[in-house]
Amino acid sequence: MGRSRRTIPEELLLLALDPATGTTAQPQSLDLGLAGAQLVELALAGRIAPDGDRIAVVMPRPTGDPTLDSALELLRRRGSPVRAVHWIGGPRLGLRQIYLAHLERCGMVHAVAGQMCGVLPTTRYQATDTAISREIRARLDSAIRTGVPPDPRTAALAALAHAVGLGKHLYPGNEGRSSRSRLRDLIRHDPMGGLVAHAVMDVQNGVAAQPRRERAAAPQPAARATAGGVPLQPRRTGAMARAAAH
Repeated sequence: MGRSRRTIPEELLLLALDPATGTTAQPQSLDLGLAGAQLVELALAGRIAPDGDRIAVVMPRPTGDPTLDSALELLRRRGSPVRAVHWIGGPRLGLRQIYLAHLERCGMVHAVAGQMCGVLPTTRYQATDTAISREIRARLDSAIRTGVPPDPRTAALAALAHAVGLGKHLYPGNEGRSSRSRLRDLIRHDPMGGLVAHAVMDVQNGVAAQPRRERAAAPQPAARATAGGVPLQPRRTGAMARAAAH
C-alpha cells in the first residue's frame, strides 16, 4: 500500500483533533473507532472481508503499513473468522497514542509539551497542515449537504465518526442537529463501514456478548400499554399463539 493516500484511521484521528486545544475529542471511544477503522482499511486493501458479523482474512500478504500489518497478522493468527465486536473490544487499546506518534513521524502533527495544574506533564498535538483536516472535513460536509452517496472511504469515515461520537464535535449545538442526523444516515452506504461502526457502538453499549442477528430475533420486553386503565396483554405470535389456542 502506497503512502500517497491517508488511511482511514489517520483521517479519523485528524477529525478528532481539536485545533484550538490540541486534544482529541471522545478519547475513550476513539480507540475503539481506530480499531474499527483498521478493519475497514484492510478490507479496502483486499486483505479481509466480512463473513456475516465476522471478519475473515482472505489475503495475508502485508500491506506495507506496519500498524495495519500488525493488525492483519493478529487476525491471521486467529485461524478462523473473528466477530468484529470481539476484535474491536479486545485488549488492544492505546491505538490513539500509536497513531498520534505515527502522524508525528509523518509530519502531519507536532507534539507540544505542557503541564496540567502546573505540575503534571502533558502533551498536546497540533496539526502541521490544517489544509489536510479541512479537506477531510469538506468530504464529510459535501456528503451531508448534497445527499449524493459518497465513495466507500468517506462513507466508512462518516460511519466511524458517528459511532465514536464525533458528531457533536464536528456539528455542535442545535444548529448542527440535522447534520448529525445525516452523518448517522451515511452509515448505510458502506457495508464494511456499517459493520464495524455498529460493532463499535455495541462495545460501548456493553452488548458484545451476543451476535447481532440473535439480538434482533430475541423477544423484546412487553410494553406497558393500557386501554381504559387495563394493562394490555403482550401480543402472542408463533409458538406462543399456537400453544394458547389449545
